[in-house]
Amino acid sequence: MVNQYETVFILTPVLSEDQVKETVKDYEKLLTKNGGEIVNRENWGMRKLAYPIQKKSTGFYNLFEYKIDGQFISKLEIQMKRDERIIRFLTVKLDKHAIAYSEKRRKKNKDKNDEKKSDK
Repeated sequence: MVNQYETVFILTPVLSEDQVKETVKDYEKLLTKNGGEIVNRENWGMRKLAYPIQKKSTGFYNLFEYKIDGQFISKLEIQMKRDERIIRFLTVKLDKHAIAYSEKRRKKNKDKNDEKKSDK
């Protein structure tokens, strides 16, 4: 059964900008190859971690929102656990309320970005 999920993952700060983009592309391909549809992707950039992970205090945060068969999630998580570039991840199944909230948040962010562009 196809459900909507959201995965936030943190990449190690020792990666270059190109390596970060490549890693994100790899996971996009993995999702789409396995019948997934990416609804939204956000790059939150380098952020300070709440506590050190693997002796690192910062990381590159990324978010994927996607629709895929629930059986694929365990494969995705195993892949992320094995990937040395990913220091932490969390996948959440979205219910109808979370989906509605996410759409509202995306629209608000889009409106905010449109305002910034029109101010220039």
